[in-house]
Amino acid sequence: MTAHQKMDKADSRNRLDDMAQGLVGSPMDRPDGPLKVSGQATYAHEWDVPDMLYGVLVRATISKGRVTDVASGAIIGKNGVRAVITDDRLLRRPAQGGADEAPPQGAKQVDYFGQPIALVVAETFEQARHGANILNVSYEAEGNAAFDPEANNTDTDLPEDDQLDQGDLDQAMADAAFSVDQVYRTPGHNSAAMEPHCAIASWDGEKLTLRGSYQMLNFNINELADALHIVPDNIRMLSPYVGGGFGSKLGISPEAVSAALAAKDIGQPVCVALSRPQVFETTMRRSETRQHVRLACGEDGVLTGIGHECLVSNLPGEGFYEPVTQATHFMYGGEHRRLGIEVARVNRTCGGSVRAPGEAVGMQVLENAMDELAEAAGIDPVELRKRNVPERHPEQDIPYSSRRFVESLDEGARIFEWDKRNKKPGSLREGDWLIGHGMAGAARVNILSEAKARVTLLADGSALVETDMTDIGTGTYAILTQIAGEMLGLPADKVDTKLGDSDFPRGPGSGGSWGAASAGSAVFLACEDIRKAIAKKLGIDEADLPLVDGRVGRGDAARPISEILDGEAISAIGHIEPGQTLEEMQQATYGSYFAEVAVNAVTGETRVKRMLGVFGAGRILNEKTATSQCYGGMIWGIGSALTEELVFDNRDGHIVNHDLAEYHIPVNLDVPQIEVVLLKERDEWASPIQAKGIGELGICGAAAAVTNAIYNATGIRVRDYPATLDKLLADLPGD
Repeated sequence: MTAHQKMDKADSRNRLDDMAQGLVGSPMDRPDGPLKVSGQATYAHEWDVPDMLYGVLVRATISKGRVTDVASGAIIGKNGVRAVITDDRLLRRPAQGGADEAPPQGAKQVDYFGQPIALVVAETFEQARHGANILNVSYEAEGNAAFDPEANNTDTDLPEDDQLDQGDLDQAMADAAFSVDQVYRTPGHNSAAMEPHCAIASWDGEKLTLRGSYQMLNFNINELADALHIVPDNIRMLSPYVGGGFGSKLGISPEAVSAALAAKDIGQPVCVALSRPQVFETTMRRSETRQHVRLACGEDGVLTGIGHECLVSNLPGEGFYEPVTQATHFMYGGEHRRLGIEVARVNRTCGGSVRAPGEAVGMQVLENAMDELAEAAGIDPVELRKRNVPERHPEQDIPYSSRRFVESLDEGARIFEWDKRNKKPGSLREGDWLIGHGMAGAARVNILSEAKARVTLLADGSALVETDMTDIGTGTYAILTQIAGEMLGLPADKVDTKLGDSDFPRGPGSGGSWGAASAGSAVFLACEDIRKAIAKKLGIDEADLPLVDGRVGRGDAARPISEILDGEAISAIGHIEPGQTLEEMQQATYGSYFAEVAVNAVTGETRVKRMLGVFGAGRILNEKTATSQCYGGMIWGIGSALTEELVFDNRDGHIVNHDLAEYHIPVNLDVPQIEVVLLKERDEWASPIQAKGIGELGICGAAAAVTNAIYNATGIRVRDYPATLDKLLADLPGD
């Protein structure tokens, strides 16, 4: 049986509040945790596949042009090399998650330095690596490559769907009592997930099994089928454990296609794993941005105009671009508005989705500008934001669903003791350290995605949950176990959740912060149908069905659920679809950040001393995993503020710092005591379980709280991220 619900209207039943098991919302440990820490969780590179060969990608050493010859004959049959794959079906560049087909193909065309163009396959990894290093490739280079997004001769285009000109912003700026008109820049970022990309491909006749590290099997299976020119039904993808993705594993990458092609040609399984530099250079990057922000307000600090015009970049022909203004459209009011995105076409590694695309860099700049406006108007930064919370969407004139932005500001200010902060920039000092305090708002769009999940209540009274939904470290195994246990009245150890197998019902995939609410709603609906079947057996209404600790009934009359089942299992598929609620209501998650920093007056070193985040994201399904996600986002915000920066060589477009030695992410000593507060919230417009996404919210504006605190400490505005010491030294007060 299938339980289907389309979100065309609010679901205010709050059924999870009525259950008795007490699992949902609790800080339950991850069921997969013991497997991971004991080495029993099988990641992509750890599958034991007999007769497996190894492949290493060969990558272009020019930035633009064509491959004219690959001297494969010189290495095949020597030093264990079995084959050199140069098939035109090799991906030109990685697919973007959410598409039903792969990107443009053809390995002969080179679009960027480091692009995969061939695969060397050998009996051992070391032999394959050696073969890839010595393979001679000839090129016909083109001299018109573009490397600098801001160069006058770089081609650009304007996506029609991301241009807004409402009212008269120029006049609003001219009439403003206070205004901000500044340009900010953010560098490119890499996802830098702990687990590098890997795929193991094996064929049984026309059937392909691909074991890999991917976020969205529901889309990935179609992308891979399109790339290989086969039907999706002939592919099974397995990705039960993913060591982080942050967007880099949304779509299939070169290792998947090359492994599949090689395994088919040779007739043996082939494993292709990317080195760390290859991950940086061949998967995807967050685009750098140039953001021109204009804010106009009256004497009362109420915005009359807002402008946010951005330059981003990607390869020629790519449809994706960083949606920088995504939250600016709905975050604050202002009648006169000009928002737009321009895309520069450059020969750099493909731009794509990196954690919280759009808001991660757009919100941090918007919140910098709001801080500058608060300073200009002489209004407390928290108060300025509260005065500019619109009642309805300022462009679409639709209402907001649940929104706890003001509450997050007030609660954050109270906990952080914002009223006791340093109010005059550069005035608080402890020895050589200048102390500053800063804050920022947070927002991230909320999306519900189509999802299916199968739940089976087995005859012995245990439950099995199955969906191809993935867990990229976010806690999916935990929350789906909790929802099923809550609805069916079972302890967590009586629920077995299986994920990451494309043979299971199609889930939403892990991306866009929609996974928990979408997959969770599918499990909820399936369990609701199972409850109805049990209630029918007992001749009572489902809403009156008492289920707790594997027993049906109350008090001494309660019986084990296995007795009610009488040797039969009950199975149901839950199916959730987005509907009119996404169109009729502006749905988002909100929060606030407060940070204290110390800046060394001699060296310019910045240390974050403490940081607080307060967030509202609908029903919290697991307090521990949700808090952990916010920790991760805020830590990434510290990195964005102080250290993270992809550096490109504008002579040929290659990435200079393509490893974790030179791409500086925060480590233990960079991260202070972080406090996360989760506000109680239910959003009946978002999903049947009143939950919204939280995985990306924690990063959306976090960097701004740090750089706003740097200004408060030093009086120096850093508008070119990251705030490395060289951008502070010249203007520090010293002694």
